[in-house]
Amino acid sequence: QVQLVESGGGLVQAGDSLRLSCAASGRTGSVTVMGWSRQAPGKEREFVAAITWNSGSTSYQDSVKGRFTISRDNAKNTVYLQMNSLKPEDTAVYYCSADYAYWGQGTQVTVSS
Repeated sequence: QVQLVESGGGLVQAGDSLRLSCAASGRTGSVTVMGWSRQAPGKEREFVAAITWNSGSTSYQDSVKGRFTISRDNAKNTVYLQMNSLKPEDTAVYYCSADYAYWGQGTQVTVSS
């Protein structure tokens, strides 16, 4: 089992920045990839970004490329999502995942125009 706890969400204005954190605990040694997904009201959950635990290779949804950066701190078992130039359409609950099998409880991000 892997436990994930997200933090860092909030209410910001368009153009602002936020950094989300996801602290992992439990059997983290078996995790291959950590990811962030989001779900806006009335929409399905969608992929945002992912990073491999060992090599640090990253991938992003096209709409966040150049604005969001995913990173990890292996010593702290923590993954981050730095979000810059936020837009109202980024408003959603953001979820952290481990191997797309374990999920956190989510953190709300609201971007006002």
